[in-house]
Amino acid sequence: MVQLGLVIAQYDKHGDVIEAMERSAREAADERGAEVVATLEVPGAYDTPLAADRLARREDVDAVAALGAIVSGDTDHDQVIGAAAAQGLTDVSLDRDTPVTLGIVGPGMSQDEAEARTGKGGEAVRSACDLAEELP
Repeated sequence: MVQLGLVIAQYDKHGDVIEAMERSAREAADERGAEVVATLEVPGAYDTPLAADRLARREDVDAVAALGAIVSGDTDHDQVIGAAAAQGLTDVSLDRDTPVTLGIVGPGMSQDEAEARTGKGGEAVRSACDLAEELP
């Protein structure tokens, strides 16, 4: 059985996107017979790498899935946040030799587009399970 850590970025301007993503992630874990052994909530996507690193250090965590939504605003700030989060999560995965999957939707999308992509939480968990099972 794969033991997972979830990192959940709480920033969501207008709705229940994050809650729906977490629900999708937990449903996917149940379907795969995986156990979510730890969940860390952080303020936003930019904060996910540090939390993922903390979970990846744990002996009881085989893989980490990071969830969040980056919705466009009036500036290019979303692009900066998205790039930093993706690179940071990649670095954690390689540094800790632990699968860390990117379940952060955006940047460059509207609230409606974010709401349409809440299933990405489940996809991130399925990918984390696949990697944990396939990599020795």
